[in-house]
Amino acid sequence: MYAMDGLTINEAARVTGWSARMLRYVEQTGLVSPERTGSGYRIYGAAELQRLRTLKELIAGFDVALSDVAFAARIKHDPQLQRAIEDWLNATPQRPQDVDPDDWLRFEQRKHERLLLGAA
Repeated sequence: MYAMDGLTINEAARVTGWSARMLRYVEQTGLVSPERTGSGYRIYGAAELQRLRTLKELIAGFDVALSDVAFAARIKHDPQLQRAIEDWLNATPQRPQDVDPDDWLRFEQRKHERLLLGAA
């Protein structure tokens, strides 16, 4: 039934309970990297199956989403992003010096409105 050197994506999906679509997403995030055949088909070996099992355990054990783990991996491998997040977490909101204390809320609201207009 299964290839001796690994499982196809559909076989891996059946064995692990992940859908083939989710396995592609997990690969896209870099959390699991299955080998490829000469024809480009994904082959999931024992190491990949173990990573998928322990990933499910991690997600369930800490009540986090797959995207949370993918983001954590991205932070680990991107020092610039890591620094930016650390800076943001450590920052204390401060009113711009040129904004009157009574106008700070309106000032921030206008900034958000401009951002939303730019995103539309």
